Amino acid sequence: MSGPALRAVIADDQALVRTGFGMILAADGIEVVAEAADGTEAVDAVRRTRPDVVLMDIRMPRMDGIEATRRILGGGTDGTRVIILTTYDLDHYVYAALTAGASGFLLKDVTPEHLVAAVRLVRSGDALLAPTITRRLIERFAHREESPRTGLHRDLSGLTPRELEVLRLLATGLSNAELAERLFLSPTTVKTHVGRILSKLDLRDRVQAVVLAYESGLISPQGPPGSG
Repeated sequence: MSGPALRAVIADDQALVRTGFGMILAADGIEVVAEAADGTEAVDAVRRTRPDVVLMDIRMPRMDGIEATRRILGGGTDGTRVIILTTYDLDHYVYAALTAGASGFLLKDVTPEHLVAAVRLVRSGDALLAPTITRRLIERFAHREESPRTGLHRDLSGLTPRELEVLRLLATGLSNAELAERLFLSPTTVKTHVGRILSKLDLRDRVQAVVLAYESGLISPQGPPGSG
């Protein structure tokens, strides 16, 4: 038996993008409950409809996607996930949106299959981490003076040595299955470790954990740990 229908809001200042993405989602049984042409409309639409997922363009009039994401995720809309839509994969605006709490990002030339899979993935509570692109993005911007600071400063002393190890490897873009293989643990045990890390550090999802690992200096942008 299938669960309740997945509900989405599409925010983009180009009507053609909204229409195209809406048709793709609807064809797969995902209900588009609202569209928005700017960030202000997006915030209002989310507060009104309480969707599961928002597809959020970065550059929009009146209010950009970064500020809209910040307001949505900080405004009592528990359970709503934001996916950033962008034309550029190495864009400091994308980095700012990820640090504001977005669960991942997609390039606008995404295939229909990948779009649907991404929306369903973040609805399930996971983060949309395309490991190589996300790692390059974070490595590029995490330690630059002009990068927006995130407020993701956490005390890591409450983590166990094993949890620190998991966090370091997670920050290199490894999936739970890859973490399990690397650490000789079961996927269930890895999932438990990741969940405890997020809970102890009060992080929304894996994206914020990756950002924190770089910004705290736990992992260096020069290369992943344990590669020898």
